[in-house]
Amino acid sequence: MPPDPASLPVAPAAGRLGVLAGGGRLPRVVLEACRRQGREVFAVAFEGSTDPETVTDMPHQWVRLGAVGQTIALLKANRVEELVMAGPVARPSWAGMRPDLRALKLLPKVLAGGQGDDSILSLAIRELEAEGFRVVGAHAVVPELLAPAGPLGARAPDRGARADIARGIEVATALGAVDVGQAVVVQQGVVLGIEAVEGTDALLGRAATLRRDGPGGVLVKCRKPSQDRRADLPSIGADTVRRAREAGLRGIAVEAGETLVLDRALVIEAADAGGLFVYGFEGGPG
Repeated sequence: MPPDPASLPVAPAAGRLGVLAGGGRLPRVVLEACRRQGREVFAVAFEGSTDPETVTDMPHQWVRLGAVGQTIALLKANRVEELVMAGPVARPSWAGMRPDLRALKLLPKVLAGGQGDDSILSLAIRELEAEGFRVVGAHAVVPELLAPAGPLGARAPDRGARADIARGIEVATALGAVDVGQAVVVQQGVVLGIEAVEGTDALLGRAATLRRDGPGGVLVKCRKPSQDRRADLPSIGADTVRRAREAGLRGIAVEAGETLVLDRALVIEAADAGGLFVYGFEGGPG
């Protein structure tokens, strides 16, 4: 059973932003933006997913992934009104997750709606809104995260790279339509790899072993056609650029206005230093 909200730590004032903090850099970016804005914030960190440094010196509480009831009770006890879901969360089996009673009640809805990321996140948003929270995207808190159209940095894709980008958009759109992934690597018209549950870093590592002679490939990332923009938008950071360079790619193309660019100055610096382009394309899956 979830704990009594009265026994949980309570924020001193109403109107806090709650951050469901998954892995990666994005949760910390959102938390730091709140600090700069002078906005009160409370983070829920997930055991096995959240980097401890993400919530260092921030108001937070650790929970296990299956503790849905405790998570909701914590958010309410801390007077959270708006809520951001930021960063990926590991997906163990239901048995490994040790679901509480509230999580078990969601199981039939999960099974009925499909177990792709988009389906599960959409269900999570509906359940959180039913509890009275207003769910917003990370870009609502940090608008400058959204990728602009055109090149970021000194380089732009040439004709061959643009052909690979077009092919990548076609493949990524088909993947997204069946709720599989958001990224694909294409080289000279050949699909070297597609993203599934393993994530972009593993995709790039696999593509490195399949690279062909000649001009390097392109990593293409775009939002799934029916994806809720408030959760799990595609994202890149400086590490993505470095891994793309190690994989022998010549550039990265992301959907403008639908992709989060973390630490943009560092992304541009890494791209220029590595001789890669980072390009925001328009006209993705919609």
